[in-house]
Amino acid sequence: MSRIGKQLIAVPATVKVAVNAATRTVDLQGPKGKNTFTYRPEIVVAFLADSKSISCTLDDMKRIDEGNRRAYWGTTRAVLNKMVKGVVEGYSMKLEVIGVGWTAKLQGKKLILTVGFCNPIDLLVPEGVVCTIENNTLITLTGVDSQKVGAFASLIRSQRKPEPYNGKGIKYATEVIQRKKGKAFGA
Repeated sequence: MSRIGKQLIAVPATVKVAVNAATRTVDLQGPKGKNTFTYRPEIVVAFLADSKSISCTLDDMKRIDEGNRRAYWGTTRAVLNKMVKGVVEGYSMKLEVIGVGWTAKLQGKKLILTVGFCNPIDLLVPEGVVCTIENNTLITLTGVDSQKVGAFASLIRSQRKPEPYNGKGIKYATEVIQRKKGKAFGA
């Protein structure tokens, strides 16, 4: 049995939950925003109003591939738990732009990165993600959906990954760059 899938998801009083079994969707609405998830047909999701919690179970009628069913069970519960945390607290990621003359600026819904190429890089900020910039080098991404926030942060970082010799690039604020020595010339 799935150890993660069996656990109930506690729902705070500020969150509204709507489970639609016909379309297999779960809608959550909280103080930070709302989020929707479509779960797999092998899983049954139910909102228990008396204990104010969400439960995930396996559908006994659909015995397709036992190994994958159990994996979907735990994954569904984990995704729903992250959604509850997202609509209550939200998710945040910080990135740093490191390099002489390298900057980031925001124009409407476009993030413009000047990171050592001949042309600036324009990235469209996805719906549901809020981007703020401090001192032209610190990018802060916030949102309700951790997957969208993480994917956009990864896209920004991939434009100019940090390199180990000079330390230039775009890195996560918590990331540590292991610096390497350059070539040593004999004397």
